[in-house]
Amino acid sequence: MTLEEVARVAGVSRATASRVVNGSPKVNPQARRGVERAIARLGYVPNRAARSLVTRRSDSIGVVIREPTARLFGDPYFPQLLSGISAALSPRGLQLILLMPRSREEDRRLEQYLTAGHIDGVLLASLHGNDPLPGRLDGDGIPVVVGGRPPEGVRVSFVDNDNYGGAVAAVSHLIASGRHTVATISGPLDMEAGVARLRGYREALRSAGRSLDPSLEAEGEFTQESGAQAMRALLQRHPELDAVFVASDLMAAGALQVLNAAERRVPDDVAIVGFDDSPIALMTVPPLSTVRQSIEEMGREMVRLLLESIDERDRAPRQVILVTELILRGSCGGGPMS
Repeated sequence: MTLEEVARVAGVSRATASRVVNGSPKVNPQARRGVERAIARLGYVPNRAARSLVTRRSDSIGVVIREPTARLFGDPYFPQLLSGISAALSPRGLQLILLMPRSREEDRRLEQYLTAGHIDGVLLASLHGNDPLPGRLDGDGIPVVVGGRPPEGVRVSFVDNDNYGGAVAAVSHLIASGRHTVATISGPLDMEAGVARLRGYREALRSAGRSLDPSLEAEGEFTQESGAQAMRALLQRHPELDAVFVASDLMAAGALQVLNAAERRVPDDVAIVGFDDSPIALMTVPPLSTVRQSIEEMGREMVRLLLESIDERDRAPRQVILVTELILRGSCGGGPMS
């Protein structure tokens, strides 16, 4: 079955039928419906290989996640991000190719693959330090969008949540609730999200006239076990602490386990606020107060920016910052202390 036959049955030109098949928005709704009905009636399936020769596109998007496989499947953040990306790619009929390099040799092969015409653009997530990949891909003319802020000095499009503002809101609430010794478990400080949330914690303390104490800060790795380890260290240094801002829900779950084992009542003795509003926040005892970030929306926005760049052949950097929201539940009492 050919595209010409689809156009004939739909009563439109071949060009219009082609635009519908290729997901172009430049088709009036009536013509689109006619073409879609013709496709369903005739059982037309686009010849992807032939179309690639004409359009010089692979109809594939690479998604590179800079984390071990165990973390990808153990942290609810990544399934939500991939769900948003997949939902945004699906209407365009684009394939998602997930890539997770684990060594320098795999990094080398990854870069060769991405620059060899196998993909039309790249989404990068969970970058650490001054990762050179986004800058190199951009230098090779490949459309790139980063989840989170890119390394300093790299001018590529990105989508991020308001990590700093969310942290300020969480810590300001703990202070306003009457908590005196507010500690934090930060994320990895080679990641922008970890750095921004720590900056927000410090700013909230300064704004409240509180002095900064490095011994009230412990670094985690966005894993449950690292949250537990950091909480043990904080309790050892400051047994009097009565509040903790934790830079992820998964780490907060680990911190809650340690507080329970130490017979510190939550929220009576210690209030705790996480970050993400992932499903785990409703599974802890008590339910976790947290900063809600829009992870699926982040995935959808990353795809939107990437497809704009591909369709318009415009590599001008774009940025989107998504709003965060403080969600109060039982782990910080849900309101001011008496």
